[in-house]
Amino acid sequence: MRRLNRVGLALIVLFLALPLQAPRAQQRQSVMSAATAAAPSTYFTAERSAAERITAAEMKEILYYIASDEMLGRDTPSPGLDATAKYIADHLAKAKLKPMGDKGTYFQHITLSKTAVDRDNTKAQLGNRTFKLGDDFLPVGRVSGEAEGQLVYAGQGWVIRSKNVNPYEGLDVRDKIIVVSGDGTTPPQGVAVAGLPAADWESPVSYAQKNGAKALVIVPRNFERRWRFGAFALSRPSYTVPRLENAVADEEEDDEAAAPQKGIVTILPSRAMLEALFAGEQADGARVLQASTAGEPLKGFALSPSKRLGLSVKLSVTQASTQNVVAVLEGKDPVLKREYVALGAHYDHVGTDNPGCRPVGDDKICNGADDDGSGTTSLITMAEAFAKGPRPKRSILFVWHAGEEKGLWGSEYFTRYPTVPLKQVVAQLNIDMIGRSKKAGDTNPANKMLTGPEEIYVIGSRMMSDELADKNVAVNTAYLNIKYNYHYDEPNDPERLFYRSDHFNYAKHGVPIIFFFDGVHEDYHRPTDSPDKIDYQKMQSVARTIFILASELANAPTRPVIDKQIPAEALAR
Repeated sequence: MRRLNRVGLALIVLFLALPLQAPRAQQRQSVMSAATAAAPSTYFTAERSAAERITAAEMKEILYYIASDEMLGRDTPSPGLDATAKYIADHLAKAKLKPMGDKGTYFQHITLSKTAVDRDNTKAQLGNRTFKLGDDFLPVGRVSGEAEGQLVYAGQGWVIRSKNVNPYEGLDVRDKIIVVSGDGTTPPQGVAVAGLPAADWESPVSYAQKNGAKALVIVPRNFERRWRFGAFALSRPSYTVPRLENAVADEEEDDEAAAPQKGIVTILPSRAMLEALFAGEQADGARVLQASTAGEPLKGFALSPSKRLGLSVKLSVTQASTQNVVAVLEGKDPVLKREYVALGAHYDHVGTDNPGCRPVGDDKICNGADDDGSGTTSLITMAEAFAKGPRPKRSILFVWHAGEEKGLWGSEYFTRYPTVPLKQVVAQLNIDMIGRSKKAGDTNPANKMLTGPEEIYVIGSRMMSDELADKNVAVNTAYLNIKYNYHYDEPNDPERLFYRSDHFNYAKHGVPIIFFFDGVHEDYHRPTDSPDKIDYQKMQSVARTIFILASELANAPTRPVIDKQIPAEALAR
């Protein structure tokens, strides 16, 4: 599962927490008895027999391969991820499921842009002082170029016209290099731009470009953390998905204020470089850094005209690729088979030897057995069980998403460029971490929110469709009666779990979803998330329950009714 405030490791990309408004209040799930829940269909007995093909023993065998050290943490992209994709495809081919990727294969290819820093030609200089890449400054973003000019400090750097916020008042930024306190792309604390017309506000990046500035020097709020991660990332390339970026740009092309800009050379200075830039000024480097970390509204000013900063940022951009894995079990009804019940999991993880994978001693490989080897494995066994029949009326769509840990790449790509008509997907059931259980007597605070052996979090089931939620409860009540925990359906959930896994992109496109999740634990994103710690009986129980739910949805006479819409502001990213 993706971290809440994941810091991208590419060239010290200064990521920001998602600027989303809390979703509207959801109806709290009531505990429904078998008497009050809608009874399962006449297919239920056959579905139970088919579900028993999903076994803990097979799950264990599969997961020990997927979460082995040989896969090196299944980063996106990586040879380990590719090997896992082939392993999944081999299982699908053996089960004779229909390939629904590109060109008759199980793989939906995703072209990536790979960016690396040219260390020899990336430089910075102030007067006679030369700054060293990696020690004194780090490039931010993916813009190459050269810049040289005087310096101005513009406080938090954001313009909010309706609130009379303009830190550039009295400052001429043309041909200058702007220093700002803050992330550069996140509004200052206490200021929200959500809901404001795009023409009403300007980010530092947008203002700098529109007003002829030559470069930006960013002093982020969580300076030490960003610097630490960025310095590590300097040795590694970064990856983006150009087609997704272009899709977002196309959606905004009619809005002049929101139109994409070409970019501007941007760097993150070290403390030493910051002190050098502000030496002898009305506010020194320490004060500027304090203004950033504390959200202090320090007034902007022009630095001494004798100071001229020269920057040269050179980047190398090449292509790479990854893939989603996609298959379909075609339904038996001549009409309903055109509709799909989607089952999904992400098969990537966070790789090895990087800040997103917290090492334990000499072990630097984050195996991702629970996250999301458990979902990946469950989906394989469910696909095999479905393939042996009986076929339901609707088709079953299986998608193993790549790049979830990078920012939900795979699910965004599939929902923007689906290989089946997305409007024909009646529901999406997302399986992301279902393999861990809290043991009796466990007092470790890191396991506080971990569910027990017969318990699972159910997230978002009533966000769009009460009928879908009721069906889920009915199936569970009539079958294994796992304890469903709705803690993360609280409207003001501080963990924002609804927004942190692949189901979110389906919901954005109007597909009702349910997210099954066991809870964050002490081994989350660590090498100790290993297959020997998995509760395979719990995995089996949850996977069988989801299998029967999918079967019931696929055999239902009608698709789940969508009786509420997620507010647009809650779906903005």
